[in-house]
Amino acid sequence: MALKIIKNPPQVAMAPVAPVEFRKVGEPRDWGVGAELWRMLQKLGAAKEKRPVMILAAGLVAVLVLNMIGQVALNNWNGTFFGAIEHRDTSALKKELIRFLLIVAFLLAAVVGQTWLHERIKLTLRGWLTSNLLKQWLQPATAYRLGMVADSAVNPDQRIQEDVKNFTESSSDLGIGLLQSFMLLLTFVGVLWSMSSQVRLDFLGLPFNIPGYMVWAALSFALVGSWLATRVGRPLVSMNEERYAREADLRFSLVRVSESAEGIAFYSGERGEHRALEGDVDRVLKIMGQYSFGLARLTWITSGYGWLMIVVPALIALPGYMQGTLNFGGLMMVVGAFNQVQGSLQWLINNYARIADWRAALHRVSVFSQAMEDLGEYHANAEQIDSSLHPEGLLSFEGTQVHLVGGGVVIADATATIGRGERVLLTGESGTGKSTLFRAVGGLWPWGAGNIAHPPRDEMMFLPQKPYMPLGTLAEALAYPKVGPQLEEAVLRAALMRVNLSEFIPQLHRLERWDKLMSLGQQQRLAFARLLLHKPQWVFLDEATSALDDANQDLMMELFDKELKTSSVLSIAHRPGLAKYHSRTLHLVSSEEGAVLRRFACVEAKARVSVAARGKRAIVAKAKSAGAKAKSAGAIAKSAGRLLKPSLSKK
Repeated sequence: MALKIIKNPPQVAMAPVAPVEFRKVGEPRDWGVGAELWRMLQKLGAAKEKRPVMILAAGLVAVLVLNMIGQVALNNWNGTFFGAIEHRDTSALKKELIRFLLIVAFLLAAVVGQTWLHERIKLTLRGWLTSNLLKQWLQPATAYRLGMVADSAVNPDQRIQEDVKNFTESSSDLGIGLLQSFMLLLTFVGVLWSMSSQVRLDFLGLPFNIPGYMVWAALSFALVGSWLATRVGRPLVSMNEERYAREADLRFSLVRVSESAEGIAFYSGERGEHRALEGDVDRVLKIMGQYSFGLARLTWITSGYGWLMIVVPALIALPGYMQGTLNFGGLMMVVGAFNQVQGSLQWLINNYARIADWRAALHRVSVFSQAMEDLGEYHANAEQIDSSLHPEGLLSFEGTQVHLVGGGVVIADATATIGRGERVLLTGESGTGKSTLFRAVGGLWPWGAGNIAHPPRDEMMFLPQKPYMPLGTLAEALAYPKVGPQLEEAVLRAALMRVNLSEFIPQLHRLERWDKLMSLGQQQRLAFARLLLHKPQWVFLDEATSALDDANQDLMMELFDKELKTSSVLSIAHRPGLAKYHSRTLHLVSSEEGAVLRRFACVEAKARVSVAARGKRAIVAKAKSAGAKAKSAGAIAKSAGRLLKPSLSKK
């Protein structure tokens, strides 16, 4: 007697579940750049990298001080050198040239040290932030759940690689540049203030002196430029954020086409993919066009001020020189000091485009980190499945419901218990939540209600339809998730031979893209070889033999009669040939409230035989009573649209 499976349950709409009212994962707060930067600094302050960053920063400050000393000496040298030229003093000129070489050597050493410390700070900051985000992202199930609930945290690859790179490098460049400008300002503003007393102005023939005249002139010149740069360049911040997002979308689409090239070729879908990619490229080019226009507008300000700086300092100090209160050497000193002060005050003008880029990178990194932190709050507020360790190491569902992330019921009720050593087949129409139930058992899918009591996590192993093949050697892919040389090569060879993959033994230590080199059927057999190495007590198969021929499927399932005979097995499968390897079935039936897991329709095999004999001896299902069969048959005849729901039990 063949195994009975309920077929064709009616399609019904799933009842909606009201979403929980709280802020969405990754939804940006009304934080400004200061708050986002402060949160980032707090994280750095709590990290082990805090000490090396502080040591490098202290060394950098010391080098900047030395640089300032050299800059002051160079500015003073300007006065004496050009004074010697004015007086045609050849002897003094020779001495000043030697002095110049010494000052330049000193400044060169300071600049080299500054460059090295600067790059080390970049390296340390990027290593810290990348490691921090990777640690958050690769917490158990975080990467999976984040992709389900956080729309604002898409393209994590770009955020961890490109955005972190841009943020840390720009933070270092801008931070050190700002510090250096501030130190130059403090150093030369005094020089410029004192020398302003030598510049006398004349109005209607009346000479007068403005204390700090050159300082106020430099400050006014810089404030006007900074105001214009801020006004014109503000849109660049949002443009940069949009540009990063569109670039990430394009890269994702390109990778997706590359990974799916075979399927696209079989469908001859290149034209459609080309059209879609052209759309992504057009969106990138559109925002780049807007950005280039905005940058061109800003260049009117930055470059215009740069050209004006050639003549403005001399024009401002010229009255003092023309009146004879300032000699030529003094004029050059004033011009040099003015340029240093003005350069410091123009830091915002010169770096506004870079600041916009930095601001966009900071925001994308902050939103990504925030989204991962929000997952805890999300789960604390959302209705979830109560998942706990079963005291006897069994798998038990008690009134389990499985919900969609945004509301809606996938499984309305699941109540069942699976004991150790059992072989259970989970069936149901496509879309009734079989794979999602597996995810709930594995702790990936918390959304729902009721209880799941599970065996220890380290006793469970899941085999999806498409096995994961990590980058690395075949030996590393075979031993996954173990890392390093933890298994003897003889054990790996034996495992490959057992699953009919002996042709790959010579390639155990070859570095390849095994997900591309091996067929899906070979990858599925490799996944079964992992079972031999890890020997889990609980195995969950989700269409894990869908790409295998009957002979190889029999070979894989025979593992549970020999090497893994003590393992419990829960399988999702649609191939009729797999039913004979299981002792009972569990069926998900659609209902108005969502899919319902009917109690075990128990099927007892007359005898458990080896795979070699299974082709000759069918598993016989015995009904509890002939009356139950008759009642079921009558129900079918009465209404073709209603489900037959027999309750079978072991005899």
